[in-house]
Amino acid sequence: MKTNLYSSGQNTSLVLLRLFIGWHFLYEGIIKVYNPSWTSKGYLLSASFLKPFFGWLASDSMVGIVDTLNIVGLIAVGLGLLLGLKIRWAAVGGMLLLGLYYLAHPPFGGMEQGPVEGSYWIVNKNLIEIGALAVLYQFPVYTALSLENLFSKKKAETIAS
Repeated sequence: MKTNLYSSGQNTSLVLLRLFIGWHFLYEGIIKVYNPSWTSKGYLLSASFLKPFFGWLASDSMVGIVDTLNIVGLIAVGLGLLLGLKIRWAAVGGMLLLGLYYLAHPPFGGMEQGPVEGSYWIVNKNLIEIGALAVLYQFPVYTALSLENLFSKKKAETIAS
């Protein structure tokens, strides 16, 4: 059985962070499923950094695959974090997705910001959420309120029997 040495307040904060980010990813994935006209093509074509790479992803031969992988990735990360199952994998997947979003429209001086909710310089919400996922990756957030913890307890009880 996995245990940690954090206070209940620290555990609660980490679990809430995990749940909030999980909800954000799951919502973003599901809303795209229910919008049949959604595509990442416009976002990719408006990339202000690494234009050839993002332009290739937006090509007619790739955009369907990219859209599907984006939706599946968002939902998988969201469910992993919300349910507390393979949390570290979900955190890495989320950091990779957010890293791509960040690189498509980085908030660097002199570059067009693209479709963003404000004016930023270097640090935007994608980078902040990458940092939060890095925290979840580093700490044993699977020890509190997670299916991963439930399964490890059942496995430990089965082995002990």
